[in-house]
Amino acid sequence: MLRFDDRVAIITGAGHGLGRSHALLLAERGAKVVVNDLGGALDGTGASAGPAAEVADLIVKNGGQAVASTDNVATPEGARAIVQTAVDAFGKVDIVVNNAGILRDRSFGKMTVEDFDQVLAVHVRGSYLVSQAAYPLMKAAGYGRVVNTSSPAGLFGNFGQANYSTAKMGLVGLTKTIGIEGARNGIRANAIAPIAWTRMTEALLPAEFEAKFTPERVSALVAYLVHESCETSGEVFTVGGGRVARVFVAEGPGFKTDDVTPEVIAGNWESVMAEQPYVLTAGDSMKAML
Repeated sequence: MLRFDDRVAIITGAGHGLGRSHALLLAERGAKVVVNDLGGALDGTGASAGPAAEVADLIVKNGGQAVASTDNVATPEGARAIVQTAVDAFGKVDIVVNNAGILRDRSFGKMTVEDFDQVLAVHVRGSYLVSQAAYPLMKAAGYGRVVNTSSPAGLFGNFGQANYSTAKMGLVGLTKTIGIEGARNGIRANAIAPIAWTRMTEALLPAEFEAKFTPERVSALVAYLVHESCETSGEVFTVGGGRVARVFVAEGPGFKTDDVTPEVIAGNWESVMAEQPYVLTAGDSMKAML
């Protein structure tokens, strides 16, 4: 069994759904958990200490160790306070699972600047701020695990979610960069793109998804990714309903010419759009251009 004895985990958005499931699973396997949740509505309005406290209390009742945090991930002082809560209660931070998020779905033409900014503030800025606040502790310890929560909406786009899709794809870039920069200090970072029945998705998914696409089927992957035995880093995984798969950004073979004009490109568009063989890294892409 993969255990987390003596590991300290921060899980944001842990009052409901996926975050709650992550917190319960890691605590069951020995982790000391900071259960962070602002306790607001799906659109980010309001606040309540109830959700975080309920999950933390349940963990303690089940024989685990946990403390609640209601600090706001989207502010620097809030992110620092979350990390400080972990240090004050448990002495360190080994794991950060960035799961906090909100929804403000509207079609692109009707979306307000506030709708766009607030969604990015929680998903992207929040993941950046909490990870950065924990990063010096992980670096000093020579060990850390970070999991960010992307989405199929970010990877592939989705109607009515320009803000959410932008945020979730932004987390892919953040994850890959943390993975690159953290490698020499034992810090691994990965992202998940989950499909699960939660309060955030119950109005979007078919009713028959509820029984199969449970949060627990996502948390199993998160637990592996944040375990010390997992050395994979900088990757994105789709997960849901019992299926786990790597998702990667690929570049087609394209075509190359010294005579680049709009007409030449138009005449070779089929080659531009070709899908195989794939080029998988930025370095390979540069080599193909030489």
